[in-house]
Amino acid sequence: MEPHRGRLRLVGGSSRDQGFRGGGSGLMEREAPGDATLGFSLARPKLIRVAYRMLGSVSDAEDVVQEAYIRWMQADRGGIRKPTAFLHRTVTRLCLDQLKSARHQREKYVGTWLPEPLVEEDVEEDDITLPLMLALERLSPLERAAFLLHDVFGMEFPEVAQAIDRDPAACRQLAARARTHVREARPRYKVEKWRGMEIAQAFFAASRQGDMHALEAILAADVSIHADGGGKRASVTEAIVGVEAVMTAQRRLAEIFRENGSTFVRLAFINGLPGFVSRESDGELQTTAFDIEDGKIVAIYVVRNPDKLRHLH
Repeated sequence: MEPHRGRLRLVGGSSRDQGFRGGGSGLMEREAPGDATLGFSLARPKLIRVAYRMLGSVSDAEDVVQEAYIRWMQADRGGIRKPTAFLHRTVTRLCLDQLKSARHQREKYVGTWLPEPLVEEDVEEDDITLPLMLALERLSPLERAAFLLHDVFGMEFPEVAQAIDRDPAACRQLAARARTHVREARPRYKVEKWRGMEIAQAFFAASRQGDMHALEAILAADVSIHADGGGKRASVTEAIVGVEAVMTAQRRLAEIFRENGSTFVRLAFINGLPGFVSRESDGELQTTAFDIEDGKIVAIYVVRNPDKLRHLH
């Protein structure tokens, strides 16, 4: 599903304003008769979160929820006893259809694939960070749906069963398999938000100023860099692993920054991780996110693909 340029937002405003905040579920049950648009706008934030966690794309999530809105308005709502369940089922099935084509597209993707960066001023405690989103990519679409709907968004298995058209016992098995696969990706030691931002700011300052001693001091021995340029901007095509290899790369980058510049835009949480947005010498934006354990950076995730950064302009 390609983003529709200039598409009309029928309800609820932009996801960057409200769509990725929690809440909204259950409010549909109190919808006044005939107030379909208002009811959908109340449910929209959680629907957007479900779609984004399934697809890893802000634009695709918005498209899916927009299509769900159209189907909601066309449905015989008088016969729908549980509007929230209907909408979750609609969004989930649209996402499952989308994932079939997405897998084929990612097989042809140039270099490392990272989710489209979701940039927020603050994060909720839903435990879905970038490493976990990457682990979800290794699941089957049905495993991903069962895990997200039950373990993350708190739906009971009978509701999950309706959403993905499987029986509750099968949904329990799907979720259990998913948990086994993603267990290692869950954060073991959550960094305090303020400390995460402090480390992100320190990384920007040290890397752009060429202070290699300060930079190495905040890196773990097994640190890795993962960069997504999509074949459209210069980027490493495979992960760089180990502090020595990472420092070698950072020394080269420091020379580039010194000659061409790199402008700090803002600190932010990027897919649940502390990080920052910068504008590089080619005039394009870039996001950098950090997985941090015990006060050290264990992984660096850089998104440079301009197609994945359009929603930040």
